[in-house]
This record gives sequence, structure tokens and C-alpha cells, in this order.
Amino acid sequence: MPVSLHSHSHGPVRCNMVNADEVARLCYERFDQLPRRGKPEPGREWTLLAAVVQVTRCANSDTDKMEVVSLGTGTKCIGRSAMSPKGDVLNDSHAEVIARRGCIRYLIQELHRAVSCRDSSVFRPADQQGKWKLQPGVSFVFFTSHTPCGDASIIPMTDRQSQPCPPVTAVKEHEEADGGGVLKRKAEEPGEGKNTKLPRLEDQETEGEDRRDPKQSFCSNASRSDALSQSPAAETPQTVSQVAACLDRRCRGPSDSAGLHPQVPDVHRTGAKCVPGGPADPLRPGIGYHSAGVLRVKPGRGEPTLSLSCSDKMASWGVLGFQGALLSHYLQEALYFSTVVVGKCPYSQEVTHRALVTRCSHVSALPAGFSVCPPVLFQSSLEFSFSQGQTELQHKDGQGRISPCGAAISWCNVPEQPIDVTANGYKHGVTKKALGTAKARSLLCKLELFHVFLSLVSATDPSALPSSLRRTELQTYWDYKQASESYQQAWQQLHSQAFPLWPRSDRALLLFH
Repeated sequence: MPVSLHSHSHGPVRCNMVNADEVARLCYERFDQLPRRGKPEPGREWTLLAAVVQVTRCANSDTDKMEVVSLGTGTKCIGRSAMSPKGDVLNDSHAEVIARRGCIRYLIQELHRAVSCRDSSVFRPADQQGKWKLQPGVSFVFFTSHTPCGDASIIPMTDRQSQPCPPVTAVKEHEEADGGGVLKRKAEEPGEGKNTKLPRLEDQETEGEDRRDPKQSFCSNASRSDALSQSPAAETPQTVSQVAACLDRRCRGPSDSAGLHPQVPDVHRTGAKCVPGGPADPLRPGIGYHSAGVLRVKPGRGEPTLSLSCSDKMASWGVLGFQGALLSHYLQEALYFSTVVVGKCPYSQEVTHRALVTRCSHVSALPAGFSVCPPVLFQSSLEFSFSQGQTELQHKDGQGRISPCGAAISWCNVPEQPIDVTANGYKHGVTKKALGTAKARSLLCKLELFHVFLSLVSATDPSALPSSLRRTELQTYWDYKQASESYQQAWQQLHSQAFPLWPRSDRALLLFH
């Protein structure tokens, strides 16, 4: 059974002000109740957590019921060569992606209940034939224990001690060229003798470098944490330098009022790389290291990945919805997260707003059922017990080097096989002999979710099918995605107006059935 709690709130569902700490606590409690398998080793391994929380307004009451319906952990994604044309490999195992895909399993189950004339707590019939919409008073909140990788992680710092890497200095020895002769940054060695080498990554799978927590967050985090849990985001500057200047003014002490001691020497790094064809990172020391507001792919060691950063994916959900192309066949309106809550970690309200909201706020001419529907942003004061910072505090001599957990966990509120633990894109613990078989497949891979969707189509009375699913030529995963015409139209508007450099998926990887 899902963990749930009740909280008092007022006003329309779309505008409800959630309590960020209650959301975080709910998600952490759900994680604590899961079996040990796939969890990090305490004091040695760390991971990230994300979850989808369903909020239901209680009838004739001013209370809301909140329950976690999907939860995910993970920090890694596979390289390009490991992707499969059969759709049987989980490409992206970052926690946010795991949580969203688990939520798709939950929503398909609820649609199963709806089309089978059973009561669904989520959906009710819509006006159009074969279409469904949310029950009155139902909304969804997205929680992530850490700022999403990519643009939301490029956060100005205000304290030299809080930097995840020491300041950059000019280096003439061991210079490494990047592309057109640009020098890669090299850090000064800390004076405490701490081993700062990044952990070696597992074969085929890569970790998000920007997910490394500094031991302290920058000053606005501490001073504004209470206010952030109660007030929505404001408009944000568009460049790292502008954000840095803004935070510099806020965080200076009295002795710094004349600007004699600049307080923003650097920004938190993201390992996500700029997509080809657009602005590149200048790689200059300090706040000039990154370009802000650009699309990025998740980092790879040696081999690049094709997975867009979580910041980019979450920004797209504010226009396309989080339900995806397949479920759009059944839904009259896209599903949007009313709120995004970020756990205690390095955080900037301005930067998160830029990354998740501002970049898509101007998109227009969307088809019926789609709109620009950005979430309200909050931060919790509660930290995940398996964050890198907490793991470092719990680390003991003899435990070995601290590293990210290699496994990813998915839990969702479905009656059959609610837990799915994976590593390297496959079920955790499978042998090489089993690779390529159903036994090795994650329940979240494209092929498995497609098969679950097809079972929903089969369970729907032919007379009640949406018109878009009555075509006899539909066979492959690609066919069904393309037949979701309104979703594809919305994607084209997003692509042309906000993200023209977003790489389109290779069709050859989507022709399975």
C-alpha cells in the first residue's frame, strides 16, 4: 500500500500550495519501506531519488490526500553503442526518468480500470469518444532529491568552501585539448590530502557528474530555505553571469557592499554536454565556464550518450505533459505536474526557473489539449539520507572509496511486480546468458511499456477505442507514437519555437513490436 498523509490546503487544485517538507518526507518514507535490494551500501555508496506524488482533494473537505504513486533512484545512463533496436534496454536510469516511467505504468493500470468499467481514482470519461480526463480534485507533484542534471545544476556559488571543485587555474603542463584547442579545466589540489579522483565508472554506463553534492550549499540556500517552501518562483535572469550578479548582491555581507570581495567566484559544474550544433561551453575559469539555457546530453566516459539532460526533459513536460505519446491516444488533455519540489541540496530558485520554466514559456499555437503549464517550484529543507553529502558524513575508514550506486530502483503503485531493480539497462543480477530474453528486460524499457500499452488497447471495447487507434496499419512502436497526432503537433511547436536543436530519436531504434 502506498504511504499517504493528509494536509490542509485551500483554493483550486492547480494553485494548491504544497508543503515541501511533507512531500519530501513522504517520498523518503516510501523509499525506507522498500526492500534492501538495489539500495546503496550505507557510508560507501550514494544515489538520487525522485518520485511522483498524487494529490487528491477530499470531497466536501479542505484537506488533501497525498500518496506516492511512483518512485525511482539512479544516476546513470547507457552509451550510444549499448542502445538496442529491440527496445529491450533501459537507456536512461537517472532517478527523474525512472520515476516518470514508473508513473506511466501506474497510469496505464488506472486506464485499464477505467475502460473495464471499474472505478478509477484517477480518470473519468471525457467529452470526446474514447478519451479520458482527470477526476476532479486530482493533481500530481514531482519530487527530486537533487537539482536535475543539466541547466538547473549550473548554480552560482557564493562561498569558496562550498565549491564541488577547487578554483580553476591556468595550467601549462598536462594540457588537454577539447575540440578546437580549448583547454579543459584543471583544478588545484586541495590541501587536505583528500583523494579527489572521480570514481571509475562501470562499463557501458555513465554517471551524471553534476550530481556530486558539495558539503555545503551556497548562502542563499540556507537563508531562503524556509521562504522557498512557501513561495513560488519568480522570473529569472537568462545567463550565468546575470544570476551570479543577482546572488552576489543578495549574499554580500556588510564588508562586501562595495564589491571589494566578490562572493561568486564559480558555478557548480554540470557533466552534461551541450548538444551539437549550438553554443558550446566557453570553459573559462569561474562563472564563465558554462553556457546557460542550452540543451545538453548526459555525460559519458569516452562514449557519448543520446539521453537529454533531466532539466531538458522536465522543461518539455511543461508543454507536452508527462504522459508521453502513447497515453495521449487516451487522454483529452495532457497531464502536467502542478508542482516540482527539490530536496535539500545546492539550489537556486532563479536558475531552476530558467531551466524548467522560462525556456519554454513563449511556446504558442499548441493543439487542443496542450498548453504551456509550468509547475510551481519549491525546495524542501530535508536531505535524502543517501545523498553524496550524507554518505560522506557516514563514511568510515576501511569502507573503500565513496561511489555512486550502480543499481536503479523503480517502485510504482501497481498490483503486479511493483518493484523493478536494474543495472546497466537490464534487470539487476541477470547473467550474460539471459541478455536478450524477456527475463533480462526492465519493466520500464520501451518494449515492456509498449506491450503493457497494447494490453490496454486489447482490453478496450472496439467501439470505445479512440479514433487514432482504429487504424489497421498500426504495428510498431514508431507507428503508435506517430499516430498520436496532437502530441506530435505539440512536439513540433516545442521543437521549432524552444528547442530546435533537440536531437530526434533514430527511427531504426523504434521499429520494434
